[in-house]
Amino acid sequence: MSHHGTTMIRKTNTALRSDSFPPWSSVYLLFTASLLSTELKCAGGMLVASTGPQTIQKAQGESVTLGCSYTPSPSDTGELDIEWSVVSPDTTQKDHMLMSFTSGTTYIHGDNTLGKGLSFAAPDPSMGDASMSIALLSTAHSATYQCKVKKSPGVDARKVSLVVMARPSVPKCWVEGGELIGEVVSLHCQSAEGSTPLQYRWGRENAGPFPAATTQDSVTGELRIRNHSHSSAGFYLCEVNNAVGAERCRINLRANKPPNRAAVIVGSIVGSLLLIFMLVVFIGLLYWKLSGRRDSEKEFSNDIREDAPPPESRPVSRRTSRSASQQPGAAYRQVGGTEVSSPDDGHTHSPSSNSRGHTPDKHRAECDGFSV
Repeated sequence: MSHHGTTMIRKTNTALRSDSFPPWSSVYLLFTASLLSTELKCAGGMLVASTGPQTIQKAQGESVTLGCSYTPSPSDTGELDIEWSVVSPDTTQKDHMLMSFTSGTTYIHGDNTLGKGLSFAAPDPSMGDASMSIALLSTAHSATYQCKVKKSPGVDARKVSLVVMARPSVPKCWVEGGELIGEVVSLHCQSAEGSTPLQYRWGRENAGPFPAATTQDSVTGELRIRNHSHSSAGFYLCEVNNAVGAERCRINLRANKPPNRAAVIVGSIVGSLLLIFMLVVFIGLLYWKLSGRRDSEKEFSNDIREDAPPPESRPVSRRTSRSASQQPGAAYRQVGGTEVSSPDDGHTHSPSSNSRGHTPDKHRAECDGFSV
């Protein structure tokens, strides 16, 4: 009811209680109230309503129905027109039309991504239910939708926000550290997929309390045990969740005894000495091999020099050589010797005894190939 109408009704009631008006004024007041009642009834018009929430969260791959119920006024006698559109975040841009119903026919206006799987929830939207269904949701469907119903002269609309989220994937659990008693041990939990925000929560499988000095981070998924002991060993569960789903993983935490430090030190020293010994042996073998190779090469070069024949020495005078070249049949006699060699026949002759008494000059003449 408008302010103007309320004011007039109050004035009318005051007039009816007053005795200062004449009797004919009551007829006038009744006529005025009838007109106001008709005006207020016509001003109601089309009414769009829905019992669903204004914001809907759904998981990727699910289906959803966006509610839009309407009630026309008796004065709305025009043609029914239903429109579903995506509201643009930029107020300066036009909304994107998805689906409409006009003259008993349904039209899909969306593209391949948003228009796929759209339909009216009711078989006949003209019966007061203009709800829209989306069969297979994806993250691209996250938007603000508007349902507008027009039937002249009435028109009304309703907006609903849809948030499509991805479920968290199965997380991976692992331990950092050697799981040694008395040391700091960290349990980690991480999900590779899922719409944020993701929340991590650790718990013990036997539902027992956490060990003392244990902290966990719900954002990073880390469970930190500062002083690990046998009491903190066992199975742990990590659950990751968001608004549309949850997954978990399981891990077994052991309690290992720390190694003997003295044995570790002794082992390190022995290992170092053994490594040094092996290095010295290797260097010695390498030196011995290189020395043997040098000795072999030197001995081989000496053998080559000993096997080579020495050059022949011929104690023949220049004159003898010249005489021999002039007379091929000349005989050669060694000075003071006993043999004479003839290069023509290859025989060796013994000199006569008279040759011993020859003078040196005769000897020289014979050597020169002349007879005396």
